[in-house]
Amino acid sequence: MTEGEPGSGPRDAEAVERWQAALAEAGELTPDVVDRIVRLHGDRGVRAIEAVGEGRVKEYRDFTVVVGYEDEYVVEGGGCTCKDSEYNLDPDDPTALCWHVLAVAIGRRVGRIDAHDMWYSEVREFV
Repeated sequence: MTEGEPGSGPRDAEAVERWQAALAEAGELTPDVVDRIVRLHGDRGVRAIEAVGEGRVKEYRDFTVVVGYEDEYVVEGGGCTCKDSEYNLDPDDPTALCWHVLAVAIGRRVGRIDAHDMWYSEVREFV
């Protein structure tokens, strides 16, 4: 396997750290960073980038939430409440991140998180 291919071991963690550092430094999604994210995370990376661009990453006092296509997903401590995280992803693979977690990571580094000064637990009952 080559560097950046999912499942290539410790290099995966380094590849994730590199795109995150490059994104934080650029402060925007450059073509190079987009390419790195998509190469490493595939369709999940594409969906995450779309969610950030569409303003679907929300930060409340208690949680960060990503608005998905069918529901809203709470992202906390690097984990997510979605079924993809629960059933499909290998917790030992640093590239195995659902698109909601990726969207939060991207949104934070480019300053594209929609902040709400309220508790999500109060808002959730209206969704």
